[in-house]
Amino acid sequence: MTGLKTNERPGTRAVVKYVRVSPSKVRAVLDLIRGESFGRAAEILAFSERSASDVIGKCLDSAVANAENNDGIPAEELFVSACYADEGPTLKRWRPRARGRATQILKRTSHITIIVSRYDQETLDDLREREAAKGRTGSSTHAAEARRQRVERSRAAAAEEAAAAEEVDHDHEVEAEVDTAANVEVSTDEQTEDETGEEVAEATDHEAEVDTAANVEVSADEQGTDTADEPADKNVSEEQDEEESS
Repeated sequence: MTGLKTNERPGTRAVVKYVRVSPSKVRAVLDLIRGESFGRAAEILAFSERSASDVIGKCLDSAVANAENNDGIPAEELFVSACYADEGPTLKRWRPRARGRATQILKRTSHITIIVSRYDQETLDDLREREAAKGRTGSSTHAAEARRQRVERSRAAAAEEAAAAEEVDHDHEVEAEVDTAANVEVSTDEQTEDETGEEVAEATDHEAEVDTAANVEVSADEQGTDTADEPADKNVSEEQDEEESS
């Protein structure tokens, strides 16, 4: 491995960038798992008390998953061939101090890279003989099985969330359809009420016209009666005048 650049090292890799941990703290954990098998490295990270162990464990699982899915290498045959932490951008912050002064805080970030490779055939045979002599399966097998179970649980949880989201969307669609139907019924009722009001108004106008025509006829009859009474009054007045003159 000596003499090779970091991007030229063989194996399957996984990279985590902009981790909010300083590279010096990450390198202290990476030194513990360098050269170890996948199972042994997973055990070290699981029982480590450093805060960077969680992020490094996820990066290791990602590298193993890439090797299984992309390269077809079983997790039981992998080991950590290389791991390193590069320095990322540093965030500048300020801390108030006495007498109005301020001191700078440097919040450093890291880019973590883990490369896993497959054991050669001789090493694999030796490891299998040791496991058979001890009468138990190796730590890599347990770690690989535990990782597969975690992946299955996460996929099942994602499927359940997707199904729940689809049910919620379906319920919203049904509610929207019901609201639309209710609005259509309300608009139909309003149209019916408007038509009924128009019919009532037309009937009222017709009745008013009939009443107006009846009133006109009555007034005409009254005028005819007044004109018929006028000659009789004139005859009575003429007779009275003749009697007075005689």
